[in-house]
This record gives sequence, structure tokens and C-alpha cells, in this order.
Amino acid sequence: MPLVLNAHIVELPLRHAWTIARGTSTSKRNVLVELHSGKHTGRGEAAPNVRYGESAETVLEALRVLAPVVTGGDPRHFREVSEALQAAVPGHGAAKAAVDIALHDLAGKMLGVPLYRVWGVDPARMPLTSFSIGIDEPETLARKVREAEPYPVLKVKLGAGRVREVFGAVRSATSKVIRVDANEAWRPDEALEHIEWLATQGVELVEQPLPAADVEGARWLKARSPLPLVADEALVHASDVPRLAEGYHGINIKLQKAGGIREAMRTLDVARACGLKVMIGCMVETAVGIAAAAHLGPLADWLDLDGNLLLAEDPFQGHPVEQGRIRLLEGPGLGVEPR
Repeated sequence: MPLVLNAHIVELPLRHAWTIARGTSTSKRNVLVELHSGKHTGRGEAAPNVRYGESAETVLEALRVLAPVVTGGDPRHFREVSEALQAAVPGHGAAKAAVDIALHDLAGKMLGVPLYRVWGVDPARMPLTSFSIGIDEPETLARKVREAEPYPVLKVKLGAGRVREVFGAVRSATSKVIRVDANEAWRPDEALEHIEWLATQGVELVEQPLPAADVEGARWLKARSPLPLVADEALVHASDVPRLAEGYHGINIKLQKAGGIREAMRTLDVARACGLKVMIGCMVETAVGIAAAAHLGPLADWLDLDGNLLLAEDPFQGHPVEQGRIRLLEGPGLGVEPR
């Protein structure tokens, strides 16, 4: 039976203004994809990020090229079709991710099993997910910490300035485990100074302290850092991993960067071969994109799958988070339905 692909842009207002080192946003424009085959519909999501030169419009443009690749394939042979997707057009990770996720969702529904069973993943091994807190004023940060009470691990965004003020406002409001994400904001010398101080404040790890292109700086910093360093923006493809092993202790895999589930799995395997720890993260996404990553969650050391929790309202019903841990349900495919 021929497959039909539909896509549309969705505007997603955020619960709070979201500020990181690169700027502030109050809403997110993502692209939702549906892949139809008879009575089954597979759903996927693209969460384009300007950091990688993507927008909702570039996603729709890329989908015109990608649609014939997937609609001409058999979703039960999703590995084969995923390989063809990656080769169809360079870049456009978010667009590829949307189609690849929809393909996997459809395959799971046709097989009648959850996606984690397709991959042979044990849901009982799911790590805790962190809950992210963007840069803000001290009183607002304290309120955000109170709102994050159900989550035992927090991730705090830091920028080029006000490092101790912003982090201190969060730490004074909680004794929880905290991870830090600098989003490329620091130079090597100041990064080491910040990290040495953060190590005294109960921080578990630091994500992307330096600009992605600063390979030498990362090597220098890794040799001196008292905390694990995790590459995020520096990682896009599996082929980046061996180089990153020289400057980082772990990597943050995001389906939207990798181009989907299949490429994320490939990246994870390379990371393990290189002796790196793995975080599975996300962009600001609905339960569709988050569920796709969550099905791989038990394979990771750390999770940061809170993108849908930052939305004012999620249009989809996904997997519940219980005391900071995502509980995968038994529904077929992604296990996600519209509200």
C-alpha cells in the first residue's frame, strides 16, 4: 500500500520566556509530520534550531525532497529507508528526524509493539531526566526551582556573564543535583575558573562550555577540569565522535541534530566504542519528539528530555514523568496520541 506524507507548521507558546547564552524566545515553531499507510498513521516532529541554520520553512523545503524517499519504501524495513533518507540531501537534520521518527512510529504500529521493543531496550533501565532552567533574574529563578519540585535533577543554563549570580540563585533555592549548560559561552581560561567554582557547588557535569569549533581549547580544558565535560553543539554526526573524545568525557545526542532515531543509535554505538558517556537530550519539542528519544533513554547515562515540559500546552499525550523518570507505556510505536 502506498504511503502518504503530510506536514504542517505548529506554533508552540512556552510556559516561560526561555533564555540561554544565544538569546531569548517565547514560542517555538516546529513542523509535525504524518505518514499514512492504510489504517495506520506514523507521527514525527521537526524542531528546527537556528544554531544549525534551520527554520520551519527550511524543514518544509527539505521534506519535498525527502517525501519521495520514504513514501516509496516499506516502513517495516525502516533501517533501509532511514539510510536512504540520510543520503537524499546533505544537512537538514530536523527534517530528516521528523520523517525518520514518523517512519519508526508507523513501523511500530504495523508490528503492534512499542518502539523500545523493536530496538530491544529495557524500559526498567530508564535514567532520571533533568529539568532545565533558563537564565533569568534571581527571584524568577527561585520560583522556577519551586515549580520544578517533582524533578530531582535540574539543568541550569549559564551565559557569558552573571555566572555566580545566576547559579547561586538556583543553588540557594535547592540542594538537588544540578547540571550546567553554558551553550558555548566561555573561553578556556574563564571556563576553567567557572568549572572549578561549580565543582564546589554540587554540580554533576558541565555541558558545552566552549565554542564547538574550539578543538584545542577543549583538549586543554578536559585535562584540567574537575567535572565531566559533555559535548552538545560540537556534536552533529556520528563521525564527529572520535575527535570529540579528545576534548570531552561525554556527548549529548539529540535526534533533531542526528537526523532521527537510526542515526542517533549509530552515534551512541560510536560513543561507546570511544569510551564516552552518553546523554540523550532534546530541543523544545512536543511529546512526539520527546517520546522518540525516550524510547532510547535506557541506553544512556544521563537524560535531558524535558522539552515538552517547557510548553504552555502540549498538543499530544505522551509518556508520564514520575518522580523525574519517564515511564514508557505499552502503546504501539511511539505510544503518543493527540489530546
